[in-house]
Amino acid sequence: MRIHPDSFVFTLLLGLLSSLPTFGIDVILPSLSATGADLGAAPADVGLAMSVYLLSLGAALLVYGPVSDRFGRKPIVVFGCVLVIIASVGCILARSLPQLLFFRALQGAGASGPGMAAVTIVSDLFDGAAARAKMSNVVFAINVVPMIAPTVGAAFLAVGGWRAIYLVPIVGGSMLLAAMGGFSESARIDPNIRLSPAAIIRDYLRVLRNPLCVGYILCNAAAAGAVFAYITGSSLFFINALGLSAYQYGLIFGTSSLSVMIGTLINKRLGGWGVSPGQMIAIGLALSTIMATSLLVMAMAGGKSIAVVVSVMIGVALSFGLISPNAMNGALLPMPDIAGSISAVMAFVQMIAAASSSAFVAALFDGRSALSMALVMLSFCLLAIASYVGVVGPARRFALLH
Repeated sequence: MRIHPDSFVFTLLLGLLSSLPTFGIDVILPSLSATGADLGAAPADVGLAMSVYLLSLGAALLVYGPVSDRFGRKPIVVFGCVLVIIASVGCILARSLPQLLFFRALQGAGASGPGMAAVTIVSDLFDGAAARAKMSNVVFAINVVPMIAPTVGAAFLAVGGWRAIYLVPIVGGSMLLAAMGGFSESARIDPNIRLSPAAIIRDYLRVLRNPLCVGYILCNAAAAGAVFAYITGSSLFFINALGLSAYQYGLIFGTSSLSVMIGTLINKRLGGWGVSPGQMIAIGLALSTIMATSLLVMAMAGGKSIAVVVSVMIGVALSFGLISPNAMNGALLPMPDIAGSISAVMAFVQMIAAASSSAFVAALFDGRSALSMALVMLSFCLLAIASYVGVVGPARRFALLH
């Protein structure tokens, strides 16, 4: 059976591709203590299983991007899924923390291929409003994962222990391998182009020299940084400063993740009504900046209103659902022949922004207020505006004139 790009099955395929990397992050959260107890390691040391996964996930993107432009999207999806399956079996069989970390690194390297392919496949097959709508599906799927993955992980932990959790990526990778048999290659491959270090460097230089690509990449990354400011800051504020339980915080966090999905649905609806990508990005940037400013005012005044913080979380998350699909699509438009390389740079820079935002919030946290979250969130909102107004705007005007 062939999977048609306009079918519901194709939408499900995009969701599975884009959610596989994120699922590998969130599904193991409930198992860190049990893993440490079984392997004779402290929970803090087991936390390295998250770090090595993220590092390999980001580093592998820089390889997958140009490779997918030369050989197609299907090969990197197949290779990535096979690597995820092998690495997950290794995690199940691990008998020490170093062994687990090694296989987690392999798992991250494998999962990054399908995740990047979701974005490039959309760029290969769709243009205009259709591309933005499909990109909204990708962002939607990514943000569904934080709502369900920890619960799935907890269920597998209760039934079969921490090792059983690594059956989840095996199932996901196997499903993708089966689906790839019905999916036709989407990339337009030039057989005369050979892959070489010089060619890879040349493609990445093309990305960095294109101000429109760079502007959209920075805007998307900064918007993600604002989101990660609340991901880290909200946990510190609600649990450490206010003393809420992990269960109560989980409900609040789920609401914010739902807001991103609502934002992507609004984005699709507005696109169908003829609202331009630039207008939707502007609306998202304005909303997130207003929300972050209101949080900063409250924090500086010494307030600790849960309602205000939750409202800000919802507003910033919803705005990301408006910004990200349009910024991602905008970055891919100027040079569709190297969509893989552009997607790799975009994801890599977004991860840097997310990691930096989380680090700043944690370092500045005073133990009692939302001030660090507000400061970092507003800073990234302003950086997103600067990227869009100062880089994307002039680049678009220049392109129209020439």
